[in-house]
Amino acid sequence: GWPLTSGRCHVRSDCWEISRGCTAGDQDSPPEQQTSTATDSISMETSGGCFTVIPQDETCGRGQGAKAREEGDINAERRRHLAYVKYKIEIYVTDPASNRYYHWLIVITMPVMYNWTLIIARACFEELQQDYLILWFIVDCLSDIVYLADMAFRTRTGYLEQGLLVKDEMKLRQRYVESLQFKLDLISMIPTDILYFKLGLRYPEIRLNKLFRVNRMFEFFQRTETRTNFPNVFRISNLVMYIVIIIHWNACLYYSFSKAIGFGSDTFVYPNVSHPEYGRLVRKYAYSLYWSTLTLTTIGETPPPVQNSEYFFVVFDFLVGVLIFATIVGNVGSMISNMNAARADFQARIDAIKQYMSFRKVTKDLEKRVIKWFDYLWTNKKAVDEREVLKYLPDKLRAEIAINVHLDTLKKVRIFADCEAGLLVELVLKLQPQVFSPGDYICKKGDIGREMYIIKEGKLAVVADDGVTQFVVLSDGSYFGEISILNIKGSKAGNRRTANIRSIGYSDLFCLSKDDLMEALTEYPDAKAMLEEKGRQILMKDGLLDLEVAKQGPDPKDMEEKVNSMTGTVDLLQTKFARLLAEHEAAQLKLKQRVNKLEKKIIISSQTVDPVGAATAGV
Repeated sequence: GWPLTSGRCHVRSDCWEISRGCTAGDQDSPPEQQTSTATDSISMETSGGCFTVIPQDETCGRGQGAKAREEGDINAERRRHLAYVKYKIEIYVTDPASNRYYHWLIVITMPVMYNWTLIIARACFEELQQDYLILWFIVDCLSDIVYLADMAFRTRTGYLEQGLLVKDEMKLRQRYVESLQFKLDLISMIPTDILYFKLGLRYPEIRLNKLFRVNRMFEFFQRTETRTNFPNVFRISNLVMYIVIIIHWNACLYYSFSKAIGFGSDTFVYPNVSHPEYGRLVRKYAYSLYWSTLTLTTIGETPPPVQNSEYFFVVFDFLVGVLIFATIVGNVGSMISNMNAARADFQARIDAIKQYMSFRKVTKDLEKRVIKWFDYLWTNKKAVDEREVLKYLPDKLRAEIAINVHLDTLKKVRIFADCEAGLLVELVLKLQPQVFSPGDYICKKGDIGREMYIIKEGKLAVVADDGVTQFVVLSDGSYFGEISILNIKGSKAGNRRTANIRSIGYSDLFCLSKDDLMEALTEYPDAKAMLEEKGRQILMKDGLLDLEVAKQGPDPKDMEEKVNSMTGTVDLLQTKFARLLAEHEAAQLKLKQRVNKLEKKIIISSQTVDPVGAATAGV
């Protein structure tokens, strides 16, 4: 019994709280509790599973405020407990975009395929059902278990609501139960196998309700088509599979139709099974499959029907065959067009270039170089315009792809080695891939440097003015031109190229222009100062920096460029201000016109009311 007659027994633990009020008039209390004074109060607290009883006389006679606070503490503790339980439940919710969900689709697709192919075959070919009865019984049981597990899995599959994955178990269960798919799943789980006890084991068609789970197979195909790197091949394979299943079903129905009419009763139906050659299971299925294939593909060359029912059966098959043939032609044609879409677009560009060169009478040697360059792009799968492909992605995803592809390459450049991550991300998005043919000059000595280059793949040679003598060979990961785009004051070379660089073979380079670099550095002034300092150190090391010029004040040309830039900005602001002012004046004019119309309406309405008032006053 409780060792008190009044007050409150308070029991606490880590995740639950229970309170019980005990009064002197409680009939369930022991006699010794009923004789206790009303000033006794005991609070029991648990710690590590052991109860400690602490007398608390001051809790007796507590006011309503103290009780309210205690009830608030209890409710808060309950909320924390519910949140803890909810957190534990959320752990087992599956994201439909995860690999776990996709792997489960693979598992559930196998029994669906099994039921769609073998239930009809077992129902039509009795030998198939009778000879492997135990095997079918085991596989059917496993199939039903997977079906049942799939229903449980659906109740733990999350969905997106306002962009967030819903993990509330009650919401997930309610959403699944209210969906059409739940009804179909429920139909597929009806235990029709109990009819075996009444009809016997020769009727596997009682399991046809298992076919209602086919949507899981379609979902698996859709997700696989999205995930695979060869979607066109998968689509063609998928189409062939559908055609084979339809032919398989039609073959089974043909054999069953022949059985209903009578084997060997005429030339249309399946021959008499009493003949040794046509009595084997393999021959039965092969003959039926052959007949079904010839009929549905509209090839014909099958024995003509004799009876009226046979005519109707053939007409139905021909209609299905026409639909299948139209589907095959349409889908295959569409798939081939999609597979060749990139090639057709690429060929159109080549044709346009050829027409232009022919119109401008370009030399044959140069024309051959252009064609070889296009062939290299297509052969090495470099004909894809990255900007065109990635333009459909949001900026964040496009930035992540660029970082994943180009960031390591950009970090190899000395002047960018210690730059902050934000600037590197900006520069990565501005890298442009370029492909050079054998013998092409990337830059020549004395050219104005407007971009820098990073070698992704290929070999470049620093050559003499004759274009033949090689001083050094640059390979993958090398870079050049980084100093010229910084326009460092005091550089003896200015912003001009100091060497001739020529491509030995086909070379893939990344290009970063001076304008793109300066645009990115606008938001990072500290990084700009650091890059210029690094550039000066490199020039000093190579003996290409004029210290006297570098120590002088700002270059007047730079100041002039800044003034011109500021002037352009002011002009742009003035244009925007003038446009806004014109819009404001137009809005004011419209408002005045509306006010004038409203005043006229008020005057007219007042004039119509005044005569009535005057007449009333006269009366």
